[in-house]
Amino acid sequence: MKEVDKKTFEDEVLKAEGLVMVDFWSPKCEPCKELMPYVAELAEKYDGKAKFCKLNTAGNRRLSISQKVMGLPTIAFYKNGEKIAELTQDITIDDVEAKLNELL
Repeated sequence: MKEVDKKTFEDEVLKAEGLVMVDFWSPKCEPCKELMPYVAELAEKYDGKAKFCKLNTAGNRRLSISQKVMGLPTIAFYKNGEKIAELTQDITIDDVEAKLNELL
């Protein structure tokens, strides 16, 4: 998974071709930290089919707000620079994988 921030988000996510999944998380978000190892496993499983990024919202608050991320954890899916789907708060890794398969 690629760590992105306000400097790299545009190039890595908005200008990327194909499907990009972004895990919006924060060090203070326990559900985020519980989900993270499973998201990393999905990144390995679907390597080459989608791009996987994570964004620490603590240091990128304005960017998170501009992407309309209002709760954590949030998993957002982008295709050709547009957000096409989002899962937020009470989510499981099964929800994430199901949405990923739906969008691929």
